[in-house]
Amino acid sequence: MTRILHRSIAQDYPTAVSGKGVTIRDAEGRDYIDASGGAAVSCLGHSHPDVLAAMHAQLDQLAYAHTSFFTTKVAEQLGETLIADAPAGMGHVYYVSGGSEAVEAALKMARQYCVEIGQPQRTKFIARRQSYHGNTLGALAVGGNEWRRKQFAPLLIETHHVSAPFDYRGRRADESPEQYGERLAQELEAEIIRLGPDTVIGFIAETVGGATAGCITAPPGYFRRVREICDRHGVLLILDEVMCGMGRTGTLHACTQEGVAPDLMTIAKGLGGGFAPIGAVLVADRVFDAFRSGSGMFQHGHTYLGHPLACAAALAVQTVIKRDSLLDNVKAQGAHLARRLNERFGNHHHVGDIRGRGLFQAIELVADRGTKETFDPKHKLNARIKREAMARGLMVYPMGGTVDGVHGDHVLIAPPFIVDHSTIDVIVDRLAEAVDASLQDIA
Repeated sequence: MTRILHRSIAQDYPTAVSGKGVTIRDAEGRDYIDASGGAAVSCLGHSHPDVLAAMHAQLDQLAYAHTSFFTTKVAEQLGETLIADAPAGMGHVYYVSGGSEAVEAALKMARQYCVEIGQPQRTKFIARRQSYHGNTLGALAVGGNEWRRKQFAPLLIETHHVSAPFDYRGRRADESPEQYGERLAQELEAEIIRLGPDTVIGFIAETVGGATAGCITAPPGYFRRVREICDRHGVLLILDEVMCGMGRTGTLHACTQEGVAPDLMTIAKGLGGGFAPIGAVLVADRVFDAFRSGSGMFQHGHTYLGHPLACAAALAVQTVIKRDSLLDNVKAQGAHLARRLNERFGNHHHVGDIRGRGLFQAIELVADRGTKETFDPKHKLNARIKREAMARGLMVYPMGGTVDGVHGDHVLIAPPFIVDHSTIDVIVDRLAEAVDASLQDIA
């Protein structure tokens, strides 16, 4: 009997004992292709020798130093690297241990910024429906997935939500993508005006929607209009790139493809590639300058922020990505993944949409392609697909509640940046087998 409170108490989990490249091996000797990078984390796959060597070297020097007493060389080096490659106007980095912590820190930074500049009346955040920003209370409050929020709602701060750019389900037949983006931007501005522009702290959004909506992408021009609206009303733009960032979509930062720079941006997952827990907030100069000329501090902190081992891992991961030109591989393999998914699922009776960017793509399952009707949640189709995929030696990231937190199923695919054509072919073939097996008695 396990003494761990696992994610699902009724489920028996295989024991992972080793990993190499794009595969993980369990205690029974079975290998699994990690086609989701865990949760879009393992961007270099498993046991990359250069990252392990960097971590060993750091352990030989210093394992831990609390940041209220010291900085460390490796933390400073990582900061220089991250800011050198950051969107325009960003000048500092704040370390945490993961994505939810990064979002919590960003929300508090945004609020403190308003206080520092003499606008304490700004107390409200706007986010998007069906978004996911993490499981801590602040992150859960701005998140738009109702299933995750429901039982904890009495503990959450009040937040406000507008529509997400969900082309497959949100764009009208009489709209171009650009017109759809403009309508969404106008909805955001209307909500800012309704709440009172001088009461809104910030607007937080995933640059590419992640776990709960399955790789939804913004229509052309949407984020540029959002940036204009936020600037007009003095609202901070906070982009959550915990899942979609750090190279996952083909550029180091997904917002580069949107032509915008945020005021605060959260990163994690691909930052350290799963070798050690690490996340960060990238901070625009104007936010930092307000802190420096005001209180002179950020009123926040965690015991393990800036952990030397985690920083060493992240620095090594980012070094390998640059050295080996892995973002070029993300683009090339992402194009191949899109082709193979469309070849296999483009005419599938129960796949309504194939979407995403780079090595961050998803298929959405439907009961009826014509009406876009979802499968009854009682079937737990996403769980079936995960189980059938694991039985075939494949790890993917299925999720339910795609449409509204209850209805809908999708499967997210996010393999390591080192993946090749032949492995992607195997991933798609095994996924197809898993999907068809899962649908046998319900479709």
